[in-house]
Amino acid sequence: MSDPNQTMANKSAKIAAGAVVCVESEVRGDVTIGARTVVHPKARIIAEAGPIIIGEGNLIEEQALIINSYPENIMPESEGVEPKTMIVGTNNVFEVGCVSQALKIGDNNVIESKADVGRNVILTSGCIIGACCQVNTCEVLPENTVVYGLSCIRRVQSEKPQSQTLQLDFLMKILPNYHHLKKTVKGSGTPLRN
Repeated sequence: MSDPNQTMANKSAKIAAGAVVCVESEVRGDVTIGARTVVHPKARIIAEAGPIIIGEGNLIEEQALIINSYPENIMPESEGVEPKTMIVGTNNVFEVGCVSQALKIGDNNVIESKADVGRNVILTSGCIIGACCQVNTCEVLPENTVVYGLSCIRRVQSEKPQSQTLQLDFLMKILPNYHHLKKTVKGSGTPLRN
């Protein structure tokens, strides 16, 4: 028997054909997931302060949290609070246990295990936020920026991170054999691109 609360939470999720979203993941609020995106079991995508639009070819691993929440000092009932749309581009990787609150994420970024990206950070393209690093400043990270180490040292790499196409293809074949998937939207095109 299905949980009525879970059915209500998933009603506004739009999952494009070709996306693999496991039933054990939590997708709540106005969320659009693009084709060829893989959402592992126990991943959480929560849109409470506005919609979340996730592009094509993203990999969202176990216990990753992508959340569009209200800033700490603002309550949802406050007057004049405009919902802000969170936009995630294409070919991004959200590794195990990471937290992303960034409202704008470009293409080909990697947020490694246990990393934390704040709401006021904008990831351009080709950025890597290293394992356990926190970036909670109000800034736009330049393309190909790498944040790494205990003290979150930064440098710019000469090349973009390698695409995860082989891993995505493998997961798209294997996950349906071991997990139930959420229903996709029939005949839907790809979601808006930033």
